[in-house]
Amino acid sequence: MKFEKEVIDEKTGTSVDVGKGGVSVNTGKGKPTGGTTVNVGKGGVNVNTGKGKPNGGTTVGVGRKGVGVNTGQGNTSVNVGNGGVNVNTGTKGKPVIVNVQPGGKNPFIYTYAASADQLHDDPNVALFFLEKDLHQGTKFNMFFPNSKSGPNFLPRHVVDAIPFSSAKISETLKHFSIEPNSQDAKTMMKTIKECEEPAVKGETKYCATSLESMVDYAKSKLGTNIEALATETKKEAPKQLYTIAAGVHKMASPKSVACHIEAYVHVVYYCHQTYDTTAYVVPLVGKDNVKVDAVAVCHKDTSQWNPKHMAFQKLKVKPGSVPICHFTPQDHIVWVQN
Repeated sequence: MKFEKEVIDEKTGTSVDVGKGGVSVNTGKGKPTGGTTVNVGKGGVNVNTGKGKPNGGTTVGVGRKGVGVNTGQGNTSVNVGNGGVNVNTGTKGKPVIVNVQPGGKNPFIYTYAASADQLHDDPNVALFFLEKDLHQGTKFNMFFPNSKSGPNFLPRHVVDAIPFSSAKISETLKHFSIEPNSQDAKTMMKTIKECEEPAVKGETKYCATSLESMVDYAKSKLGTNIEALATETKKEAPKQLYTIAAGVHKMASPKSVACHIEAYVHVVYYCHQTYDTTAYVVPLVGKDNVKVDAVAVCHKDTSQWNPKHMAFQKLKVKPGSVPICHFTPQDHIVWVQN
């Protein structure tokens, strides 16, 4: 892969190569060959941790959409390809607040009941389907919007210094200069509470406030050789009828970790590992011939989900009766064993 730009942080020894379709990041105490390497390219994500080797450390590559990272002299910039996760921090490390929007209950948190309004208005309802329908020729009316802008994805050393708890929400709001009674403050508190709620039986959960912590969590559950999957579109994928094309690919990994982006002042991923799940990459073709490589996750056991979760209400089935699947929106990531 040919890289177009390299930035080296003199203090941390982190080198970042940014090129077409990819990023290479080396973190290594002043040594370009040690520490952590992140490669972003067409081949997906592979994480391999080496110990005691000259070029050891952790290697991560993130799929075709790409991630851009620039670190140098107090400035950080991160861009996650077509999905539009953008990070910009100035010389003081303070982020610019972008599009912190209030929203309904997260449909990928299975303890929640869906309201009538959410069933009617939330486009995520269309993402849920039965596993028996996962085959060529099945049609879905849905869309996969590209997020042109979004919240900041801050480096771990920045977010680790900022409280992320309901008990210290006032400190967090003050740090980001957010009015306590504003809608942004309410949205942030909602996300924090979702992260603090206990996981359902048979599930482990973790809210990752940095890219590094998300990778670490995925490795802790799946091992050091992992792959990241994300829904990809060739161009804008508007709301329309999509048909499953030939070539549905079932991932061999018996375990997965799904990370869903939350509404917050900086990027927060709600990551969870549920057992008895299978991940797929599903080729879809829209009515206008737009092509989408959609990631789908199928849950074999839904017995612990809220009986009024939107999936049951839409599909007219009961908890634990049949496997339920859902497509993942862009910007969401599913980690599997490689």
